[in-house]
Amino acid sequence: MTTKLQLIIIIIIIIIIILLWNQAVHTDRIVTANRPDIKIKNKKEKTCTLIDAAIPADRNIVQKKVEKKLKYKSLCIEIQRMWNLKCRIIPVIT
Repeated sequence: MTTKLQLIIIIIIIIIIILLWNQAVHTDRIVTANRPDIKIKNKKEKTCTLIDAAIPADRNIVQKKVEKKLKYKSLCIEIQRMWNLKCRIIPVIT
């Protein structure tokens, strides 16, 4: 059972930061890669962070990191244009 203080903290976090996973980002223009693993939208700092994870073979680590950044570059540009936020892409390669 959550206390009132915990609920207040959760509400404050939701107002400042929105954390979404496995949801498509709807844009004005067609973007094929519009579903990153995690999207963090920080209203206070006016930033949006797209996180996408992959577990490639040992020889494909560098290639997969570049591939993930290129995959979501057009989505990042659209987010900057539509929401007026700074956008960055973080590929998580394990």
